[in-house]
Amino acid sequence: MEVIVASVNPVKVNAARNGFSRCFPDSQIHCVGAGTESGVASQPLTDDETLQGALNRVQAARETHPSADYWVSFEGGVDRIRSQLFAVAWVAVGHGDDISYARSAALPLPQAVVEMMDQGMELGEANDRLFGTQNSKQQTGAIGLLTRELLSRESLYADTLILALTRFTLPEVRI
Repeated sequence: MEVIVASVNPVKVNAARNGFSRCFPDSQIHCVGAGTESGVASQPLTDDETLQGALNRVQAARETHPSADYWVSFEGGVDRIRSQLFAVAWVAVGHGDDISYARSAALPLPQAVVEMMDQGMELGEANDRLFGTQNSKQQTGAIGLLTRELLSRESLYADTLILALTRFTLPEVRI
């Protein structure tokens, strides 16, 4: 099974491999990363913008790799609910002419990160500054830093991918 991941970020490629392997344990999964543009801001600031970025990336991957079995994208963003800012991710999966998507759990962000983001900094950069890390978005991400590695960006993405894949793993139950 050929899966095109709409990113070359190793966290996203590994999450796709993990999620597809868990959903299709009897299939040989071949995941290939492909750089795509989201068509939204580099730091999506709403749930809708984050979802739109994921959908745009799946479509771009489909257009550049039309013979693949699946196309998958992971788009991280933030969403403000009442006075709290949350990190969220949307995962979109294309198969044939169909697209399915699911949203991750929402991670409340610390006030120090919110203040840096309110000044225009991206989430990954704000996390790196607060925690003294480098390139955390290609490693455990905010979720790993804030849960002391109990969860990781890769595990969150893989689990959310499994949710998005239910449309294809249970075709008899139309979702």
